[in-house]
Amino acid sequence: MPRRTLSIVAAALTAALALTACSGASGEEGEAATRTVASDFGEVTLPVDPKAALGFYTTDVDILITLGIPLAKTQPTRGDGGYETFPAFFPQDALAGVETFQNYPEYNYEAVLAAEPDLILNGLGYDADTVARLPQIAPTYSIDAFTGEDWRIYFKTIAEALGKTAAYEEWTAKYQARVEDVKGRLEAANISPVVAPVGVQDGQIGTSCYGVPCLVFADLGLPIEPLAQAGPEGTTLSLEELEKLENIDIAFVATTPEDEAAGTDPFATVAGNTLWKGLPFVKNDEIHGFDMEMFFGSPSGQMAFLDVVEKALLG
Repeated sequence: MPRRTLSIVAAALTAALALTACSGASGEEGEAATRTVASDFGEVTLPVDPKAALGFYTTDVDILITLGIPLAKTQPTRGDGGYETFPAFFPQDALAGVETFQNYPEYNYEAVLAAEPDLILNGLGYDADTVARLPQIAPTYSIDAFTGEDWRIYFKTIAEALGKTAAYEEWTAKYQARVEDVKGRLEAANISPVVAPVGVQDGQIGTSCYGVPCLVFADLGLPIEPLAQAGPEGTTLSLEELEKLENIDIAFVATTPEDEAAGTDPFATVAGNTLWKGLPFVKNDEIHGFDMEMFFGSPSGQMAFLDVVEKALLG
C-alpha cells in the first residue's frame, strides 16, 4: 500500500480512537450512554443503544441481526468460495440495502473504518491482531467463537454483554419449537438413520462433528456415526479404509457457491473407488449438500441446517 494511503488510514484510525475515548458513561447531554462489560480480553465499554453495528465475520452479522441491533451501511462477507454476498439463508430483509466488502481470509480494516460503525462484534478473537486493532476503529466486543464448542454458548455470552438476553431467549424458544416439531414427526414415522457430515480433503475422506451439523443431529436425537465424534478433528480415512463408513445411512456434505456454480461433485475424486461405491449412503443416493457457511455457528445457520435435515429425512 502507498505510504500516503497508509498515513491517511493511520490518521483516521487515530481519530476514531480519540472519538471512542471521549464517549464515556457519564450520561452528559450529547453523549451516548455506554456500559462497561467483562470480556475474554478484559473490560470493554460499549454503547447501550448502537445505531450502526458491524459484524467482523459473517456469523457476527447474523448474530447482530438476530439480537435486533441496527447494522452499519456496509458489512463483510467471505472472500473465498465464491461468496460475493451473504448466504441465502441469512435474513434478507434485514440486509436490504446493505453493501458488502470481502473480509476473510484477508482482513480489510480500511473497509471496516469506512463503514463508520459505532459497535463492532468480533467473533474471531483467536486472532490477536483483530482484538488489538478493531477497538482503534470503534468500541469492540471480541470473543473466540471458533473453539469447537457449541456456538450457542458464545451467542448467549454476546447477548448478555450487549444487553439483548430477551432476543437470545426468543430465538432459542423458536429454534426449540422447530426441533420438537421435526423430532416428533421423525419419531412418528420411526425414522432414525445413522447420520454424519462427510467430506474430501487431500484425497482422503473425513467425517467430523466440528460445527453445527452434529449439534442439530443431537438435538433431534439422531444416531451419529462414532467416527465423526472421535475427538475435535473427527476421523480421516484413506481410500483403503472407506468400508469403515458402512454404518452411515445418510451423509451431509458442505459446498460453496463456487462449487454450485461450477456443478462440482465434491466426491468426484473418489467416484470410481469400489469401496466408495459400495457404501450404503452412496448406493442409495443419500448424500445431501448444505452451504458451508452453516458450519460455523449462527442463529440462521443453525435453523437452516435443521431445514436441510428435515428435507433429507422427511422430504
